[in-house]
Amino acid sequence: AWGKFHSQGLKINTFFEPEPQDLTPGVCVQNLVKIFAGGPKPAVDGMNLTFYEGQITAFLGHNGAGKTTTMSILTGLFPPTSGTVLVGGKDIQTHMDSIRQSLGMCPQYNILFNHLTVAEHILFYAQLKGRSRKEAVLEMEMMLEDIGLSHKRNEEAQNLSGGMQRKLSVAIAFVGEAKVVVLDEPTSGVDPYSRRSIWDLLLKYRSGRTIILSTHHMDEADILGDRVAIISQGKLFCSGSPVFLKNCFGSGFYLTLVRKMKNTQGRGECDSGDEAILADKTLTHWLACIICI
Repeated sequence: AWGKFHSQGLKINTFFEPEPQDLTPGVCVQNLVKIFAGGPKPAVDGMNLTFYEGQITAFLGHNGAGKTTTMSILTGLFPPTSGTVLVGGKDIQTHMDSIRQSLGMCPQYNILFNHLTVAEHILFYAQLKGRSRKEAVLEMEMMLEDIGLSHKRNEEAQNLSGGMQRKLSVAIAFVGEAKVVVLDEPTSGVDPYSRRSIWDLLLKYRSGRTIILSTHHMDEADILGDRVAIISQGKLFCSGSPVFLKNCFGSGFYLTLVRKMKNTQGRGECDSGDEAILADKTLTHWLACIICI
């Protein structure tokens, strides 16, 4: 069931949190439809969704759900079949050139120049966004420090590790004071340390920006997302804050582990080492029981 019925017989969808009234809309998706030639069904099917300034919105969905297609339309890579997207109040179908001046994009796969250094990448994209040489240099220094790649500033992109390349791709999306930043699975395939570094970067740069983040990781959506939108088969199934969605769908069990000390009467008090061994054995027993269940 998609919702409950009001006393007057009107069906109310309980899986969508009411839109906040005190926030500024950064991106508005309006009745968006995308049908590819020869496709058995729409890749995006009548989507309506608002992304807000100063927030990170996590876009969740399985492979083929329509996340990347929606982001590609938003950034002007694909035209919509019908419907449209407003970015900062401007329609992507008529004002895409001006929208791109304040738009940043990190695609699903790294698109870097093999023989450009880390510093040259940031300088190039900052000036591409209209920054002066002096402004670009200042932004480059700040960005290198924030992503932890100052020591790799003169290293060519082809010589970076996968995690470093991903951090550089994310950083490029933010250069030039981008107000709308679209990140397509930015932490895919990176090690835990690099993943945490990217999280810190997003949280630091969230203020004043509309950040759209697609991911497969529920923990990532929970930690970073001010709002979470879940799509499947091109349709939006639910959206709201993590707390709202947990209240809608959250279910499970709470397991309390209690350590019982053996009777030490007659053999003296056990030392800290004995306590540690006993605790380890008790915990192992409980975990074995859980696995069996």
